[in-house]
Amino acid sequence: MPTIIKRLEIDAGHRVLMHESKCANVHGHRYAFFIKVYAPQLDSVGRVVDFSVIKDKVGGWLDENLDHGYIYHPKDTVGEMLKVTGQKVFQMPYKLGEPTAENLAALVGEISQELLGDELTVVSVQCQETPTSVAEWVKEDTDKI
Repeated sequence: MPTIIKRLEIDAGHRVLMHESKCANVHGHRYAFFIKVYAPQLDSVGRVVDFSVIKDKVGGWLDENLDHGYIYHPKDTVGEMLKVTGQKVFQMPYKLGEPTAENLAALVGEISQELLGDELTVVSVQCQETPTSVAEWVKEDTDKI
């Protein structure tokens, strides 16, 4: 199964609104996303896809929407306050809720698939939130690829 993994990084602030400890406070991370992509066969050059395609499409979305912004739960009043003052913010979809590493991995997985189209399959996305903590989203039914 030919796959590649592209690492993309952003800096962003968030808080986990319903966290039981210090992560309920506003703080930031240097996030790294590892996007694993599959193609049924290699292209004429011998690639799944040129790495720059993922960088341009997914990296462009990350830069525009998340990088150097505040990622927030739909009920987070801090996010709404920052939005009103003209700051860069991104509200998590209601179905995902909290901006945890797990939910960010799922968000980036879904967005990556939309941006890369039907000829490629986003197999998984890992979201590294700290040097020692990584969450992974894995697309359903990838074992059938």
